[in-house]
Amino acid sequence: METEVNKKFSGRGKKEADKEEYAIVLDFLPNGYPFDSRPSYLKKPVAQAIGKRNLALLELVPKKGVFLQPHETVYIGEGARDKIHHVSSMISYDKLTATAKNELPYAIEQIIKEREQDFVDFFNKARPLTTRMHSLELLPGLGKKRMWELIEARDEKPFESFEDMRNRIKQLPDIVEMLTKRIIIELSENEKHRLFVKYKRETKESH
Repeated sequence: METEVNKKFSGRGKKEADKEEYAIVLDFLPNGYPFDSRPSYLKKPVAQAIGKRNLALLELVPKKGVFLQPHETVYIGEGARDKIHHVSSMISYDKLTATAKNELPYAIEQIIKEREQDFVDFFNKARPLTTRMHSLELLPGLGKKRMWELIEARDEKPFESFEDMRNRIKQLPDIVEMLTKRIIIELSENEKHRLFVKYKRETKESH
């Protein structure tokens, strides 16, 4: 249960900072999953969310009497929690409800904007994956021409912000949109290369 999930987050030798501490709610089901055939008195409220640090898709169990709203940020760290009882499991994209899938892009955009410097650092430090492929090529819509313009510009001077990138690279595709699309690909498909999602997509969950 919670202990095992925290082990997944931390792993052997991983730093405490790698654990998820906050998550954005994607969907809240006060009566549990509709496909759950158990009697209603056995069903528990459940929320689906995305972690703000490692972009892990999570199943959360709220405390009794707590009602959660989509896009609400909740604390799920090891300290005292006000709304979440425990983290039930990491889940796959396929496990998300239709509502959660619809809300996911907006939650990812929020995370990208809040963590702008982290993503600017990615553009400044991104390196080739193979002799024929650069990691920047995995961003949907970037293209080789803009990629090389970006690399040349950052070599002259590291980017400081998204606005700095837009000012220095003409006709650069929407940065937040590019990143959002890539993160969704990494969450929803069995991608060999993961630029942003730290944890491999799971296809089996325990309940």
